[in-house]
Amino acid sequence: MKWRALVSRIPALVKTLSPVVLVVDIVIRVVAVIAVPRNRRPTSAMAWLMAIFIAPIPGSLLFGLFGSSKLPRDRRNRQREINDLILEHTQGIDEEIVDDPRPPWFASVAQLNRTLGAMPLLEGNAARLYPHYEGSIAAMTDAVDAARRYVHVEFYILARDKTTIGFFDALKRASERGVQVRVLFDHWATITNPEGRNTRRWLQENSIRFEEMLPFHPTKGMWRRPDLRNHRKIVVVDGKIAFTGSQNMIDSSYNKKGNIRRGLQWVDLMVRLEGPAAIGLDALFITDWYSETDELPDVSDVDEMTVDHSDPGTFECQVVPSGPGFDGENNLKLFNALVYSAQKKLIIASPYFVPDDSMLYAITTAAERGVDVQLFACEVADQFLVYHAQRSYYEALLRAGVRIFLYEKPIVLHSKHFTIDDQVAVIGSSNMDMRSFSLNFEVSLLVHGREFVDDLRHIENDYRSRSKEVLLEEWLQRRVPVQVLDNVARLTATVQ
Repeated sequence: MKWRALVSRIPALVKTLSPVVLVVDIVIRVVAVIAVPRNRRPTSAMAWLMAIFIAPIPGSLLFGLFGSSKLPRDRRNRQREINDLILEHTQGIDEEIVDDPRPPWFASVAQLNRTLGAMPLLEGNAARLYPHYEGSIAAMTDAVDAARRYVHVEFYILARDKTTIGFFDALKRASERGVQVRVLFDHWATITNPEGRNTRRWLQENSIRFEEMLPFHPTKGMWRRPDLRNHRKIVVVDGKIAFTGSQNMIDSSYNKKGNIRRGLQWVDLMVRLEGPAAIGLDALFITDWYSETDELPDVSDVDEMTVDHSDPGTFECQVVPSGPGFDGENNLKLFNALVYSAQKKLIIASPYFVPDDSMLYAITTAAERGVDVQLFACEVADQFLVYHAQRSYYEALLRAGVRIFLYEKPIVLHSKHFTIDDQVAVIGSSNMDMRSFSLNFEVSLLVHGREFVDDLRHIENDYRSRSKEVLLEEWLQRRVPVQVLDNVARLTATVQ
């Protein structure tokens, strides 16, 4: 039979192909040793080399798909165009800041952010925190209803559901009265949500302009690493009022059956801004819109980035963008600089805490030099690997003197902020994990102002009252299988 004849030829075929396979195998390994470590963390390089050496062909294919976090060159060039435009319009503006009781190290941190992300540090910003989920949505809805010229909306996840329907109705009313409404949302994160497709359909039916950020369409020439995400949360109204923080525009259960079954509810933190920082957030939205559409909306508002010294109740703020569109890891460099600058107290809230070596060393070193370091994380989480990976760091943190508080389940503490001593804070969309440092587009807001930090301290105190403190002795008594799971999950940290 034919199949028997084919089977009988297999040994000869294998003998013929073996030298070819051997040569290909050697070439892949040699090229990998040369190419993989270039401009890459040693831990990440070793992980990729192990994958390629264990399975050369599958490993090299995976490296080709996921090995680079860089965007295509044209996208990076657009980011540079916007940066140059911002620098041109804000030339010398941050030099107008007068003498004030800032920490001695603060000016150098602001200069670091200016160098990396182009945005200036500016005075004259009013800021109000919204720690309650539906309260922040109501505030954003009110702002949209008051819009006269334009509304810019950008969220990682955008879903029209029972909680957010009022916000979407406000967008519709704004559009109907002639306000220019532009909407951005992350393609994968939104479309994979149970309400994502219905939301996109609603926007289309109501003629509201929207774009999906970072769509992956290799057949259309849109080739890049497919798991790059735009994780920013921004609402800007007329260049006067802006919101940013950790909250997506979605119900606090995220509309997922598993979350609803487990009773999971998200707790977030947003900030409402008036002043030059609102223009800075708008410039970031414009950058993302331009990157997706090749259309540059009117950026004349950048000229209004003026400094107001008249109101003592306002704060210095600096918008800090980060992501694959930049050459460096802007948020990681900012966070490390602030952690090393802390003298008395450092309080961190991060739902997904999977630091790289530099961040882990900075935090443990701060605790070891006497800084009161506290970390707020979750007793329960929605992401299995990340949850167990972050637990693998607790022992090192506790031994260094870091106090760890786990927010009561079934609440997912999704706030992303930290405070340094009594005058400086950061709030935004960025987790303290390697995904946020390298793969996600993020936005952080650096704030200098004692009253703002005091307000955050009240929120942190509320978190503490709802949390259980982790003690080293108890932590070391975890069941051995759980410890093994935590440590194995840590091996995936470089790709989370």
